[in-house]
Amino acid sequence: MDEILDEIALRWALRDIAARRHRFLRVSETKIQRLRELQWVEDRDGEVEVTEAGRRALG
Repeated sequence: MDEILDEIALRWALRDIAARRHRFLRVSETKIQRLRELQWVEDRDGEVEVTEAGRRALG
């Protein structure tokens, strides 16, 4: 059950980053690091950006 909740939280964090809400709704560094490991986000010009793989994950 915890894995499912973690996956849900990661997808919400990814949605927040894609919508640029992460500046106002703090996404934890732990979640951002996990999203980097999944290659769903990357750093570009000092900003966290959703990758093409991340967009596919959002459906």
